[in-house]
Amino acid sequence: MSDPLAVTLGPLTLNNPILTASGTFGYGLEFTDFVDLAAIGGLCTKGLSLKPHAGNAPPRICETPAGMLNAIGLQNVGVEAFVSEKLPKLRACGATVIANVWGDLEDDYVTVVRALEGADGIAAVELNISCPNVRQGGMLFGNSPPLTRALVAKVRAATRRPLIVKLSPNAPDLVESARAAREAGADILSLVNTFVGMAIAPETARPRISFGTGGLSGPAIRPLAVRMVYQVAKALPGVPLMGIGGIAELSDVLEFLAAGATAIQVGTANFKDPGVSGRLVKELTDYCAARKTTVAALVGRAHRGGGRVGGAAGAEG
Repeated sequence: MSDPLAVTLGPLTLNNPILTASGTFGYGLEFTDFVDLAAIGGLCTKGLSLKPHAGNAPPRICETPAGMLNAIGLQNVGVEAFVSEKLPKLRACGATVIANVWGDLEDDYVTVVRALEGADGIAAVELNISCPNVRQGGMLFGNSPPLTRALVAKVRAATRRPLIVKLSPNAPDLVESARAAREAGADILSLVNTFVGMAIAPETARPRISFGTGGLSGPAIRPLAVRMVYQVAKALPGVPLMGIGGIAELSDVLEFLAAGATAIQVGTANFKDPGVSGRLVKELTDYCAARKTTVAALVGRAHRGGGRVGGAAGAEG
């Protein structure tokens, strides 16, 4: 009998649909005391650039009701150090690694992706065209469907690996951005990245984050993210989706699956509970076993009118 938790997203097959989101899980190695990296569906690395990047000046993070604002600015060790220092250790842990990449210019993205091509132990590449906390690149590509299409096409030509494009909820038309990425060669879409937000200290009347604005994440954005996943799944049926946004409990996972995501990424919750991804794998395993169903049967149920989960009814759902 096939594994009830296994999922297929185009050319990418995962043991289960629980992944960790880029920027919230370090390079994975920092969490080995809390999570068996081989037991989760996969981990998305911190965004990798061609050269090491220091990110924005502190303060770079602040707590908000039901979430947080961050403007880390894509701090990372650079692709060369990742391949030589981090990746071998991740392979030894049995981790399924998705390399998140970014750049200021189109050619920067392409150069980073090409630097990863000869490395063993990378299951897929995730293209970050949605970070709101950098002056160049990032969200600038994601907010324009023509720029999205051009960038994704260039990266598609540079890699044989499954290509994931991470979309911005701040785009003027998320469905059009999704369509542009797909038409240019994206195998999978992950959505959504953080919403642009701001917090001001009343005592000083100054922003709490040095960058001024930051990316809002956590449970506060979950209803918005669920709606966006549902919209894209409805507009582009059959396109594999990874849902992101405020996921911390099994009920959140089930909600995103019902909306049309085949897999999910846990982000902000990792800061509160470093072992949350492993816990969700166990809870989802127990849920499927109790109802004699599979994750595949849970995907897209909201588009089929819902229905109870369990046995044949769950599969038809």
